[in-house]
Amino acid sequence: MDFLKIILIAFGLAMDAFAVSVANGFIIRKGHLAAAIKFGLFFGFFQMFMPLLGWAGGVRLREVLQSVDHWIAFGILAFIGGKMILEALSFDGSDTERTAPGFAMLITLSVATSIDALAVGVSFAFLGVAIMVPAVTIGAVTFAASFAGVFIGSRFGHFFEKKIECAGGLVLIGIGTMILLEHLRV
Repeated sequence: MDFLKIILIAFGLAMDAFAVSVANGFIIRKGHLAAAIKFGLFFGFFQMFMPLLGWAGGVRLREVLQSVDHWIAFGILAFIGGKMILEALSFDGSDTERTAPGFAMLITLSVATSIDALAVGVSFAFLGVAIMVPAVTIGAVTFAASFAGVFIGSRFGHFFEKKIECAGGLVLIGIGTMILLEHLRV
């Protein structure tokens, strides 16, 4: 897999964490730098770790499912992308907390926003993609997006949240479609 696709997948996966960071940036009144670092570290770590975990599990299944791996990758990415779009369109902002989340909530948010990265790791295993570069790239992009999201949220609030998450979903669907088309042409 070329690096441009890895970057696009990383940006697509980072959109959930970015949207959560924007929403929390909106409610954080003081300590933006500390909050931005905390969000970046938590979300970046989990977005890096989950593809590794998914890949490790997927490697064991790759040989069994090699003939349909492109369909599985497409299905997973399309499902995740569609889910992101539906969640963005149904979000009304009423569930936003008025204080910055604590440690337990950050762990919960980090896991929740990185489940899709776990599925992408499984897809990478099916496609025979070496995992270290994509995992580190996904983690670094998510760190940067989450860090920036806190500052953007503090300035612009929820104005962009739905649009960003929809864009991330469309990117994941597009990547899944590209993978499927590449394998069907062979």
